[in-house]
Amino acid sequence: MFLKKKCDKVIIFLNLTVLFLSLNNLQAIITEYHLFDDIFLLKKLLIPWYLLIFPMFYAFTTHYLQVQDKVKDFLKPSLVIFIAEIALRLCFISYDYYTHAIHGNESSLMEDYTRIEDVFNLMYALFLFFNACLLIFRRHQLISFVLSFDDLSWIKWFIRLGAIVILIWVIALSLDIKLCFGVNEETCNEIPYLFLRLSSSILLYWIGYQGVYKYNVLRDRIVLRSTLENESELITSPNVHSGTSETDDFFNEKHENDFNTIKSHILKNKLYLDPLLSMEAVAAELGMSKSYFSKLINSYSDYNFSDFINSLRVAQAKRFLSDDTFSDYTIVAIGLECGFNSKSTFYSAFKKFTSETPTSYREQF
Repeated sequence: MFLKKKCDKVIIFLNLTVLFLSLNNLQAIITEYHLFDDIFLLKKLLIPWYLLIFPMFYAFTTHYLQVQDKVKDFLKPSLVIFIAEIALRLCFISYDYYTHAIHGNESSLMEDYTRIEDVFNLMYALFLFFNACLLIFRRHQLISFVLSFDDLSWIKWFIRLGAIVILIWVIALSLDIKLCFGVNEETCNEIPYLFLRLSSSILLYWIGYQGVYKYNVLRDRIVLRSTLENESELITSPNVHSGTSETDDFFNEKHENDFNTIKSHILKNKLYLDPLLSMEAVAAELGMSKSYFSKLINSYSDYNFSDFINSLRVAQAKRFLSDDTFSDYTIVAIGLECGFNSKSTFYSAFKKFTSETPTSYREQF
C-alpha cells in the first residue's frame, strides 16, 4: 500500500484478497483456542470472511487485465450476500440464545445452517473461479492488450494451484458434513480444514507478492512502450567499419550502402524492440539472402546479428536508465521493453557491452 508510485485499484483489490484471508485465519485461530467461549455472541458469530476472498481476487484479475469495463466484477452481489449471511447468523444466534436461556440447552440449528452456508459459499466461489479461468485461458481477444506485455504464466499457475486448493476445500467440506452431521460440535472433526487453511494461505500470500511485483512491471511497461512509440530521436548504433580495406574485397561502397540500409531499417522501425526478431525475417524484408545479410552484419559491425541487435537494445536501455523521469521504474520493465525476453538475458547483455550492471549504471545518474 506504500509504493512509490500511485496505489490504484489493482493493488487495493490484491491487498483486500490477502486481508480477508488473514481475517478468516485469525478467526479460525480464535475459534480453535476458544478465546471467546465465555461470550455467547462472539462464540457463535463466525463471520464468513472467506466469502469475500474470491470476489476480491476476481476484481483484481479484471483490473489487472484491464477489462473491468467489459465484464461484471460481482462486488456488489458479494457484499449483499456477505451482509445477508451475517444477518442470518445473528437471527440464529438470537434463537440459540433464547433456547439456551429458557431450556438450558442449545439447538443444532446454527450448526446445520453453517454447513448449508459453507456449501453455498463453495458454489459461489466455484462460479467466480470459473469466470476467472475463462478470462485467463479462453477470452484472449478480450485481454490481447495485456498479453502484449505479460504472458500471464504466473497467474495461470495460480489458477492451476487454486483448482487444487478448491478441490481440497470440497473434500474437507464433504468429510466435515459426513463426520459432523447430527453430531455435537465438540466432537466435530476439524482436521480436514487444517491443510486447507495452510495451502490456501501459502497460495494467496504468494499471489500477493507476485501480483504486486508483476503489476508494477506491467504498469511500467505500458508507460515505457508509449514513450518508445512517441520517441522521434533514434538511438546511436554501435561503431562500424569505415567501409575501406585493402586486404578484403568485401569492403566496398555497395556493401557499405547495403549495411547502412540494414542499420537504417532496424533503427527507423525500432525492430530491435521485438524480442522475437530474427535475422531471416529482416533479411526477407530487405530482399537479401540470409548469408549475404549475415556477412554484412559481421563485417561492418564486428558483431554477429544477435550481438548487433542486443547492442541496440542496451543503447536504448541506457537512455531510460540515465533519464531521471524513469528513476522509479523497475529495471526489469526497462529491459523487457527494450527487447530482451528476460531479466537474466538483459543483465548479461548489459554487462557485456558496458562492463557494469544496469543498477550500477543507473546509480551514476
